[in-house]
Amino acid sequence: QLQLVESGGGLVQPGGSLRLSCAASGFTLADYAIGWFRQAPGKEREGVSCISNIDGSTKYADSAKGRFTISRNNAKNTVYLQMMSLKPEDTAVYYCAAIHFTRVGWGLCTMRQYDYWGQGTQVTVSS
Repeated sequence: QLQLVESGGGLVQPGGSLRLSCAASGFTLADYAIGWFRQAPGKEREGVSCISNIDGSTKYADSAKGRFTISRNNAKNTVYLQMMSLKPEDTAVYYCAAIHFTRVGWGLCTMRQYDYWGQGTQVTVSS
C-alpha cells in the first residue's frame, strides 16, 4: 500500500525544537515532491514548507522562514521538517503529502494538487 507516516510530534516548550519525519512506503519518494501542511483547531489547513524532487528547491510559508527547514533523504525514503524557535501559534496537526513530480502545476505548495497524505502528527507548543 502507498503510505506516508508522520512522526516526531509532541509537546514542546516555546522556543524549543522538534524534528518531524515523513516516511514513505510502497513508492519511491525520489519521484515525488513533498509538502508539509498543518491544521490548527478551527482553522483551514495551510502549507508550511515544500520541497521539489527535481532540483531540491524549497518553499516556506512566511511564518516558517528562518525557523523551519525541510529536507529529504531519498535513500531512507524519508522527508524531514526541522522546526526551531517554536511558538504557540505553531500548534497544529502536521501532515506530509506527496505528488509525483510530473503533476506539480499550481505551485509547489498548492495543497489541492497533492495526491498522497499521511495521517498527521500533533505538535503542541505550550509552557
